[in-house]
Amino acid sequence: MVDERCVSCFLRTYKRLFSKYNVSESQQRLFLTFSDHVVRGNYSKFAPEIQRILSKTFCRLINIDDPFKEEKEESNRIALELYNEWKPKVIESENPFNTAIRLAIAGNIMDYGANNSFDIHKSITNVLQSSFAIDHTQELKHRLSHAKKVLYLGDNAGEIVFDRLFIETLMHGNITYVVKGGPILNDVTINDTVQVGMHYAADVISNGYDAPSTILERCSNEFREAYANADVIIAKGQGNLEGLMHEADPRIFFLLMVKCDVIAEVLGVKKGDFVVHSFAKQN
Repeated sequence: MVDERCVSCFLRTYKRLFSKYNVSESQQRLFLTFSDHVVRGNYSKFAPEIQRILSKTFCRLINIDDPFKEEKEESNRIALELYNEWKPKVIESENPFNTAIRLAIAGNIMDYGANNSFDIHKSITNVLQSSFAIDHTQELKHRLSHAKKVLYLGDNAGEIVFDRLFIETLMHGNITYVVKGGPILNDVTINDTVQVGMHYAADVISNGYDAPSTILERCSNEFREAYANADVIIAKGQGNLEGLMHEADPRIFFLLMVKCDVIAEVLGVKKGDFVVHSFAKQN
């Protein structure tokens, strides 16, 4: 069941988009009325599915396929500049794995769906200096060392660059990076992988579904086969957590910055905390 706080977050996102695209007051009222009907008529659905319905409706309303296109391109550009700065620092660091995974989690702040603004530089500083609220990093490292196939579920544009840096640091020969099946908020798509050169670091596939999450029963056969055959699954961000946490799959490790009270309560942590979590382990 969707939390009322999630609905409020959805509406904040679209109110920002109303301003960006100069949506008329009559169109705004139409969309908000529709949103209310969707939420109340789909209370059994979870947040990413409702967000998908709202996003597709908004795109039809303004006749634009990808309303966050400019923000995604700018996020990727900023992150690529930071990649050039941090790549040698990771290589030269005392513990490259630890540094790279922290940067990958710092990148999770780059989320125009959840945040009106963010400071990636501050996020990097914080994550490098902080203890993780849930820290299954060593278990992930151990599992990766024995894994033949790794599946990496991407989250946001911009963040994908830090994913690339982490993947390169792993130096694993069989990693597949997964993007969404089409534009949804500022989630990664095939276009983002091209812009940031992800194909240099990993194989790339789409999950075949345009929700801000991984919803297994909706995904493509290609993705489900890759999912079934993976030894380790790295899932980035809150959306993937919402879609997969009830699978109770010991192969999955969730990497994220906690951005809202709803997810904080689910994990038993605080908003703003950093997490590397496997439900196969005790906190």
